[in-house]
Amino acid sequence: CLLIQDNGLVKTINFGSPKYVGDSINAVKIFNEMQTDELIVLDIDATVKKIEPDYKMIEHIASECRMPLCYGGGIKNCEQASRILSLGVEKISIGSLAVESPEIIESIAMKVGMQSVVVVVDIKKKLFRGYEVVTHNGKVKTGIDPVDFVRRMQDIGIGEIVLNSVDKDGTMSGYDYKMVEELRSHIFCPMTILGG
Repeated sequence: CLLIQDNGLVKTINFGSPKYVGDSINAVKIFNEMQTDELIVLDIDATVKKIEPDYKMIEHIASECRMPLCYGGGIKNCEQASRILSLGVEKISIGSLAVESPEIIESIAMKVGMQSVVVVVDIKKKLFRGYEVVTHNGKVKTGIDPVDFVRRMQDIGIGEIVLNSVDKDGTMSGYDYKMVEELRSHIFCPMTILGG
């Protein structure tokens, strides 16, 4: 998973303090050589700043990528999703839009195919007990239970879930296996884990 900000590759810790770590195209070339199975590229500014996906950047990355590519960031409608997929991207990933307007996710899945839609679920530990779904780079608390949310997304028919732990992001301390096990027992669609 590559995080993009201002067309540069960044690393975050707990979704904050993005630090520039290099050029995204060079990173793609390195992962090509490593024969990586799949790449997810997330523009962490697009949704927060309410800007359109950077189609030129996406096309550039897709043209260099020699593995299945998933892009997320700033996608708000079917037209944007279709345009991104036409650039050589295999899947689109959606985060905050899935929370705010699940009906749009359903219409996107119907138009481009369920297998092409990935929902990224950013999860943060609550102050006392349990977890909740957060959006906008972890800044907006939704109060939504992750199990209920992933079940709803699965019912809509999305193709894949990506679980991202805010608390583990960038810490190099290992995955939040407790969270993963809890959610895995409730869903049957493919699931990818980020954070840690």
